[in-house]
Amino acid sequence: QVELAESGGGLVQTGDSLTLSCATRLSTYSTSSMGWFRQAPGKEREFVAAISQADDSTYYGNSVTGRFTISRDDAKRAVLLQMTNLKPEDTAVYYCVQRWGTARDYSDAAAYNTWGRGTQVTVSS
Repeated sequence: QVELAESGGGLVQTGDSLTLSCATRLSTYSTSSMGWFRQAPGKEREFVAAISQADDSTYYGNSVTGRFTISRDDAKRAVLLQMTNLKPEDTAVYYCVQRWGTARDYSDAAAYNTWGRGTQVTVSS
């Protein structure tokens, strides 16, 4: 059973930065593509970012490109989501996701095997 441990959410102000972390077991970390989705109240789930198992290629949703960065922290067996210049519209529950190997479309929620419980990010104006 894959376990994803999310952390780093919180309340920040517009323009602030925040880093989310998603840690897992080594056996999962080394053989998985991982990413983040988010969902705001009353809105559809939205793809945020993903990093490929094959070559660490990164993929981003249109609304976060240029502001968010996804990366791996091998020492912690974690995938990080560095968020800068946060806006109120970034307010949402952020979910870490995992799939074995690579995917054709990293923005497709159905491509992922495991979802974390979510961590709340709130950006005040």
